Amino acid sequence: MTFTPRPDSDKPMERVLYEVKKIIVGQDNLLERLIVALLARGHILVEGVPGLAKTMAIKTLAGAIGGEFQRIQFTPDLVPADLIGTRIYNQKSGEFNTSLGPVFTNLLLADEINRAPAKVQSALLEVMQERQVTIGRETHKVPHPFLVMATQNPIESEGTYPLPEAQVDRFMLKVLVGYPSPTEEFVIVERMTSVVQTVQRIISTEELVALQKEVDGVYVDPALMEYAVKLVTATRQPHTVGQGDLAQYLTFGASPRASINLILAARALAFLRGRGYALPQDVSDLALDVIRHRLVLSYEALADNVTSDELLKRILTVVPQPQVPLHERANSRSYA
Repeated sequence: MTFTPRPDSDKPMERVLYEVKKIIVGQDNLLERLIVALLARGHILVEGVPGLAKTMAIKTLAGAIGGEFQRIQFTPDLVPADLIGTRIYNQKSGEFNTSLGPVFTNLLLADEINRAPAKVQSALLEVMQERQVTIGRETHKVPHPFLVMATQNPIESEGTYPLPEAQVDRFMLKVLVGYPSPTEEFVIVERMTSVVQTVQRIISTEELVALQKEVDGVYVDPALMEYAVKLVTATRQPHTVGQGDLAQYLTFGASPRASINLILAARALAFLRGRGYALPQDVSDLALDVIRHRLVLSYEALADNVTSDELLKRILTVVPQPQVPLHERANSRSYA
C-alpha cells in the first residue's frame, strides 16, 4: 500500500483527495479522474464489475465538497419523469405543481445506466449537456456545480440497452475500474469491518466553483492543442501517422469533442498537479480516458479481439509529443 502524504493547506483539491482516500482504498485513478471531471465541468462514465466502491467513491467525494448527492438505480421500467420530475395536479387549488426529480443535485450517480431504455438515457444525457430540464412550459436549471457519474457492468449484457455512440460522446471521460491488489483488498476489508470514518467537508460548492474558474486560467500552449488534434485525427485517418493497418479496425474515429475535452481535462489535471500550465504528459495521461469510448470499432476488431485501448496506445506511441518549453511560455505570459 502506498503512503499518501498530507497535502499542503493551500491546495484545496489535494486536501479533498486526501480526505476521500481515508475511506476509499486502491482506486487512485478513478478518484483523480473524478476530481478532473469536477474541475473541468465534465461528466464521467465508469465501467467495472460490482463491488469496486464506485458508489462509495462519488458519495464520499460529495461529502468532502459539501455537495448534495443523489443515486438513481437504472432499471427497464424507469421513465423520464423518474429522473427529471413531473407536473402534479393539485385538486384543492385546481393547479399543476412541479415536482423536481433527483437530477437536481450536485453529484448524481446513474447506476447501471445501460439498464434503462433509450428514452430515459436521453433524458439524462440532455440535462448533462444543457444543465437544465423543461417540465411542461417551465425550464429549471440544475444546481451548480453538477457532475454525473454513470456506471456500466461489463460482465452482464442480458436486459441492457447499450448507449448509442452519439450519447456516449457526451461523457468527458470513460474510466475502466479493475480489481484491487491483495494488499489493498486487505485494507478495504479491515476498514469496512470496523467503524467507518466520517468524511469531513473540506471545501464548499461555492469554493469549488471558484476553483473551476481558476482552472479556466491554466495556460495551454497552441502546440499542445495541435498535439491533441493530431491524436484525435489519427483515430480517423491512421495512415497519416504511418498506422494504415489500423483502419480495418476503425469504423469511425473520435469526434471533435475528443480534442476539446482532451484540452479541458488536461488543464484540470495540470491544476490538480499544482501547475498553472499544461504539459504534453497531462494530455497523454488522459488520452485513453477521453478517447476510448468515442471510437466505433469494426467487426474485424471484434473478431480479432482488438480493443480501443490497444489502438490508442499504438497511436500514442507514434505521435510525437511537442518539444515546446511550455513552462517558460507560461511564466512569461502576461495576464490582462
